[in-house]
Amino acid sequence: MSKTLNTEQYVSRRNLLLAGAVLCTVGVFWSLATNTRTAATRTRTARTPAKKLPIEDLLKPGHLPDLAVGSADAPVTIVEYASMTCPACANFHSKILPALKEKYIDTGKVRLVFREFPLDDLAILASMAARCAGTEKALTMVSALFTRQEDWAKSKSLEELRGKLLPLGQQVGLTRQAFNACFPGSASKLSTEQQKLLTNLLKNRERGAAFGVERTPTFFINGNRLDGAATIEDFDKAIEPLLKG
Repeated sequence: MSKTLNTEQYVSRRNLLLAGAVLCTVGVFWSLATNTRTAATRTRTARTPAKKLPIEDLLKPGHLPDLAVGSADAPVTIVEYASMTCPACANFHSKILPALKEKYIDTGKVRLVFREFPLDDLAILASMAARCAGTEKALTMVSALFTRQEDWAKSKSLEELRGKLLPLGQQVGLTRQAFNACFPGSASKLSTEQQKLLTNLLKNRERGAAFGVERTPTFFINGNRLDGAATIEDFDKAIEPLLKG
């Protein structure tokens, strides 16, 4: 987890690409850009809590259903906060998660809970696309988005982004009708369903900020915040003592 991935630097680098260059042509998205900037400011100034949080607080139901893989009875729960435009998050999902899944998740020792912490408008839109697939298929869509991140994250317009995200969704069983229903189009305003999803994603982000999340990916392992995890060995060191205890 590189220091270059903190919220302030990410928002500054991208400069709210779609809000400034494209989405402001659709008036409703200006509120999206404003909300994102405000959330980012609050995240940068949030008080970072202690290294350990009560697991019961972390696992309380949020504004959106958690996306999880692994046994609900697993002795260890990892809560991941990630942004779809974060390269380190993509690296985790493509290079570390497969080993974590084989060693701990598939053996019933660990449950992984994925939560969105979007760092820019592209990340919010990609998260909306993942949620379009429904709770059961959303994690598969998340994996596909991380795998193709370098492609779709270069989109310069909403139309281009839609053209790249829909085929990814169709690969995991998302229909065009379902995608159009929950992902913003070129209309002058969001539908009720789209506005609700957007609002809940921003609330998810605020909840993560309240837990002290400032950069992505951030992991909580049975409530213990894991900073700088870059290899499966980093997770081994955090998980194994919990299994022995």
